[in-house]
Amino acid sequence: MPENKTMYYSNYLQLDKICNAQYPESFKNENEPAHDEMLFIIIHQAYELWFKQILFELDFIINVFAKNKIDDNSEDLNLVRHRLHRIIKILELLTQQITLLDTMTPMDFLEFRNLLIPASGFQSVQFRLIEARLGLQMNTRFNNDYYKRTNEGGFSEKDFNNINETESDVNLLQLINKWLERIPFFEIDLWKSYKNKFPLTDHLHPFWSDYRHIYKNGLNEKETDRINDFDFIFFENKNNNDVKLLQKPLLSAAAMRAALFIMLYRDFPVFQTSYQILDGLIETDNQLANWRQKHIDMVRRMIGMRMGTGNTSGRGYLEGALNNNYIFKDIAGLSTFLIERKNLPKLPVELIQKLSYNK
Repeated sequence: MPENKTMYYSNYLQLDKICNAQYPESFKNENEPAHDEMLFIIIHQAYELWFKQILFELDFIINVFAKNKIDDNSEDLNLVRHRLHRIIKILELLTQQITLLDTMTPMDFLEFRNLLIPASGFQSVQFRLIEARLGLQMNTRFNNDYYKRTNEGGFSEKDFNNINETESDVNLLQLINKWLERIPFFEIDLWKSYKNKFPLTDHLHPFWSDYRHIYKNGLNEKETDRINDFDFIFFENKNNNDVKLLQKPLLSAAAMRAALFIMLYRDFPVFQTSYQILDGLIETDNQLANWRQKHIDMVRRMIGMRMGTGNTSGRGYLEGALNNNYIFKDIAGLSTFLIERKNLPKLPVELIQKLSYNK
């Protein structure tokens, strides 16, 4: 009979491997041991473990949105909301973890910094995979030509190929776009009893015709040009030269209309989970930005204006990534186009029945 082994804490967690995986460079050969290098290693190993968990959660979320059919009233979307919330909490923890590095002074860091060259956090493959899985586009990434490199301070060929492969796969942003596009609440049969408050604009759905009027009427004199952005984003009016947008939205006009509709009518129970998912995507971006900002502050304190160990521009590279590497900015920008709740068009009875759990 096979021997039954009793489960043991250390074996289950593989603590022999984890707790013996720290090899400070300053402790080797004839180097002068730098006490804080152990802290530096453990903090970054902990980061990588949390990155692994984020990727694990993202795999689940992406698998749900990759399904041919998604039931918004099923447990799937609620689990997506839950997993996304967990990712946000992990990112909050990672930002707080930087405060531990703040217990190391700049001179403590200098005791071993040169031993790290050309390795740097820039080479964290898992973080790059997180960005790629979420949907950070290569052409919008800060210093994109600088980012994809295999020279000194860049990625190994294996890691480089891994990142390329992941970037070629479908990502969460693309799947969110597809999910929003297929929301069926603008089917004309659901709006038969809807009565327009304003003259119907040609080629526009009755709801959006009214909504455009309400939004335009609610703009103050300094915001009037926002209606051009509205038309460009939600109806792809590309013939207007007065659009103030810095770049074209990554989400389609149909997806943007659906996302705005969800935000407007989120008080309906059927939209609550969907709204919380959209809000969770915005918060994920915010937490990544918070992490980058805290990283910038730490780098400024530790090395000032010096180059990064991986031949990056140090703080300059991090500041560029902070300002440019937002993924779900289209969704975050929807608040620009909200109207007062009291002015929301009243939905027709056919659609109310569609939105009801009791059909």
